[in-house]
This record gives sequence, C-alpha cells and structure tokens, in this order.
Amino acid sequence: MKKLILSLLLMVSILTACAAERFTTNVDTALVQTKNLATPMKVTVYLPDAALTDPEAKFPTVYLLNGYSGDYKTYIERMPRIKDAANQYGMILVMPDGRDSWYWDSPVDPSMQMESFFINDLVPYIDATYPTIPSADKRAISGLSMGGHGALWLGLRHPDVFKSVASMSGGVDIRPFPKNWKMAKRLGTKAENPEVWEQHTVINLVPGLKNGEQNILFDCGKDDFFAEVNNNLHKELDKNGIDHDYIVRPGKHTIQYWRNSVLYHLLFFNEAFIKE
Repeated sequence: MKKLILSLLLMVSILTACAAERFTTNVDTALVQTKNLATPMKVTVYLPDAALTDPEAKFPTVYLLNGYSGDYKTYIERMPRIKDAANQYGMILVMPDGRDSWYWDSPVDPSMQMESFFINDLVPYIDATYPTIPSADKRAISGLSMGGHGALWLGLRHPDVFKSVASMSGGVDIRPFPKNWKMAKRLGTKAENPEVWEQHTVINLVPGLKNGEQNILFDCGKDDFFAEVNNNLHKELDKNGIDHDYIVRPGKHTIQYWRNSVLYHLLFFNEAFIKE
C-alpha cells in the first residue's frame, strides 16, 4: 500500500511539474490538422504572463482575424500593444491564417471550408490545448477588414460559440464589391451567383438576430472605403432592434487605425467577460 501511495504521489508531482513547464513562452505557433482545408492551419497563440506562472489558471479567449493578404503573424508582428492588453486583462489571443478566404465555407471550393474549420476544428483544438475557459461567454471574436466581415459572419452565425463579436473596418456588405479581393473565387461571380452573394454577406444576417443574445461592437474610420457599408449595418441593426456599439472615428483603411481600434475591442471584450 505504501508503495502504491508513493507511486501515486510521484505521478502527481510529475504531472504538476509538467503542467508548470508546459508553457515557457508567451507566443506559440500551433499547427492545426483539418480536413476542411487543403493544408494544416498555422495559428499564432499569445498566452498572458499568468499562464506561464500559474498552471491552474484558466483564461477567456479572443480570436483575432486578419484581413486580405494578411496571415497568422499580422497581429503579433504589427500590433505589439495587444500583448500588453492581453497581460493586463488576462486573456488568450488566437490568431489564425485567413488565407484570403473571407472565412466562409466556399460553395465552389471544397478545399476552403473555413467556417467548418473554425467551429469544428480550431475552437475545440484551442480549448483542448491551452488553458481556456471553454464557454461562449468567455470567448470573443474580432477582425479587421476581411477579418471584420469574418468575425461577424462566424460570430453572429454561432452565438453558442461566441458571446461577444466585433469588427474593425469590416467589409460587412460584400455586394458593392463584386470584383474585389478574391471573393468571386470563393463564391463564384456575383453575376452568375447572385443568390449566393446575398446569402454570404453579413448585413443580411441581421433579421435573424435576437436582441441581447450577443455583445456586438463594430467601428470604421470615417474616410474608409467601407464606411458606407458599416453605416448601413448600423442602420439595419437599429431597424431590427438589435442593441450594439458602433463607433466612427477619424481614420482610413490603415494599420495605424487598427492598432488603435484593436485596443478598444480588447477593452470591450474584457468588460463583457467580467460581467458574464
């Protein structure tokens, strides 16, 4: 019996030591296997300082989606202040590679099923691998430009996964831009597939939303080429009685604008996490 107890104590001590040593750096690059994409997905994960020192701690998670031509390194390399915010608020940041997908399940390309990847592969992987609090009210999503569209597309369609959703300078209505940013490659041309375009634009999700079900934030610079579609989304949400935060600030479609904007989003998410 003594030998059994000693063996169990030794096993517990080894597991505890492994847990304490599991995360030795704030920035991790994960490779997520999936059948929904042509190749495995690289994902940058930022862990707050507390995750390195307290093996028992659990943290809320924020997914940050890059824009067109960006990748999984965009935020961590070009927006360094997000690290400070993650440490201040105690949150894990997850930054996948958007692959110019617009974050849809492409109806014309079976190797680009990004929505299915997110919901069925990425979120479960993150919750199984990192010290997250695996519940919708402790999980948020935001993005910039194409990623702003993607964050609202994924978040609003999956309130059971993301309680808080946001967008920075998002292309929240794709219909005015039928020849831009590889969207036709993902959906087929608008001229030949008008119904598909109607079904894959964020603004048309609004009539199906339930007021109060999610925390919604979006912003756009007043001189951004997406300013009008964001204003229209604001009006559509108001028309349907959906509470939301909408901010118009000076700025264009630039990294300088997003470096500022993302800090507002992380604050917004933190406040939501505290209230839930």
